[in-house]
Amino acid sequence: MAKLGAVAFGGPAVHVSMLRDETVRRRGWLDDREFLDLFGAVSMLPGPSSTQLAIVLSRRRAGWAGLLLGGVCFIAPAMGVVLVLAWLYSRYHTTPAGGGLLYGVEPVVVAIVVVALVQLFGTAMKRRWFVLIGAGAFALSFTGLNPIVPLLGGGLVVAIVDNVRVPPVAAAPLVLARPGGLSVLAEFAKLGVIVFGSGYVLLAFLRADLVTHLHWLTQRQVLDAVAAGQVTPGPVFTTATFCGYLIGGVPMALVATAAIFVPSFAMVAVLSPFVARIRRSAWLGPALDGITVAALGLMAAVTVSLGRSAVHDPLTWVLFLVALAMAVRWKPNAVVLVAAAAVVGIAHGLL
Repeated sequence: MAKLGAVAFGGPAVHVSMLRDETVRRRGWLDDREFLDLFGAVSMLPGPSSTQLAIVLSRRRAGWAGLLLGGVCFIAPAMGVVLVLAWLYSRYHTTPAGGGLLYGVEPVVVAIVVVALVQLFGTAMKRRWFVLIGAGAFALSFTGLNPIVPLLGGGLVVAIVDNVRVPPVAAAPLVLARPGGLSVLAEFAKLGVIVFGSGYVLLAFLRADLVTHLHWLTQRQVLDAVAAGQVTPGPVFTTATFCGYLIGGVPMALVATAAIFVPSFAMVAVLSPFVARIRRSAWLGPALDGITVAALGLMAAVTVSLGRSAVHDPLTWVLFLVALAMAVRWKPNAVVLVAAAAVVGIAHGLL
């Protein structure tokens, strides 16, 4: 798991593919049917699904010790790299090279998220009217409403439609605060429990909580945290490490990282035996479909907001469109796109 945590660039889909290659094809720990059963189970849980898959595979191979060790080894390499990037960002982001790197990377990050959204919508839209749930979540995101509300609302609507056949009803300068350790622990533990759908959904919650409600970070800092996460392997949720460092240095980075990942260990350990039954449930199975579509609506909303900050002049538009075209046509590893954009951005900053 440590090896995969160090080389698994590209986000959750890549993580799942590499985990399957390593545990099914190369090591023969289990067969494809068993792998898919475990993957389906963890997909029902909130939190970082690919990390939870690594944890449950480790649990199956080596028991409780495997659960803890495998999960930590998958997370630790990315956390270390993100911590270094956060330190460099805090020290150098106002210099031409540091600021230029992020100038180039940010529009490419937006393009990567756009492509992921399109692909995920294609899978999630099992029925045409699901677009109404996604659009509703998208619209509600701009009202400042807690993101959990449209998620639960979407799940409830689909469950009712499937079982009751009732049609759904249409639906100043920032001064940053400096919180204490318990506040950071509580906030990121909450995110670890309620963020549902994929690592990218975390963006909506970070924007709503850390920027809009708590005023711990600016939207620009959240975007830069996401950009840092794209150039590192491992879970997208290590964005919490970067955010924690910006809030209060290394201690808060460690607190935020531990807080956001510990719920995943607990949920996999306690809930995984029951989750497969949820998918077969007449009410909870459809509810999951609604939650997923609403989550994609939130992702679309935060992508629009991030795009406004990142794509703002001719060069960033070129970077965004070129990255978008390459991601659709050739599907290169995300790290290749980000690294190339970083070179362009640094060059631009030094000129």
